[in-house]
Amino acid sequence: MSPLLARRTASALRYLLLSFAAFLSVFPFFWMVIGATNTTADINKGKVSLGSALWDNVNGFFTAVDVPLILWNSTKIAIFGTALTMLVSSLAGYGFEMFRSKLRERIYTVVLLTLMVPFAAIMIPLFMLMASSGLINTHIAIILPTIASAFIIFYFRQASKAFPRELHDAAKIDGLKEWQIFLFIYVPVMRSTYAAAFVIVFMMNWNNYLWPLIVLQSNETKTITLAIASLSSAYYPDYGTVMIGTILATLPTLFVFFAMQRQFVQGMLGSVK
Repeated sequence: MSPLLARRTASALRYLLLSFAAFLSVFPFFWMVIGATNTTADINKGKVSLGSALWDNVNGFFTAVDVPLILWNSTKIAIFGTALTMLVSSLAGYGFEMFRSKLRERIYTVVLLTLMVPFAAIMIPLFMLMASSGLINTHIAIILPTIASAFIIFYFRQASKAFPRELHDAAKIDGLKEWQIFLFIYVPVMRSTYAAAFVIVFMMNWNNYLWPLIVLQSNETKTITLAIASLSSAYYPDYGTVMIGTILATLPTLFVFFAMQRQFVQGMLGSVK
């Protein structure tokens, strides 16, 4: 086999493998959209073509669920939770990298060790803490445990290693205080890192299911993920209606990701501007 033919064969195999991987990635979304147009009976039969039950499924979902309320609940939790997580975790990551002390690495090691603790291990103590604070069935109980994210702190500290320390030193010489350096120099320079962290944290908060399931106990406080779960766990679930809800729950995360796709890639690659 000639070198040219070998290269073309290898390239064709790579494209074939990537096309297959792309198909596997897109197929669940394709199945969700197709299922939203079919009846439950058609979905159970495995029908993979468009049906005529779209508006019936839409009406069924909007009748069974207070859609504006659950979307508002999910949006409120996602926006406020993401903003607070970005603020606290970026400050922590900045501090761990910029300030030197004897205890810095020990404290940072303890923070990273919390990543090894599964949520199931702290679920009951956390519930008892929220109950004793009177925060059960409130959105504050959902937001508070996510503010100090060990992973996002780790992410910001690693990204801060690429932050030019000369800028920090020059700002100190010019008389800027530490909060001014963080707000007016660090944040603009690390904006791609913030964009990537925003996408990750927003998706985590929007798709959060287990903790809201435990804490939120009334229909007025439930999120869209809980509403979809309650529909799918019915004795005779209407899968077409569930697919409509799933599409509505997916659209905000898709919009955020595609709107910030370029910045997300730059942030994940560690680029600094």
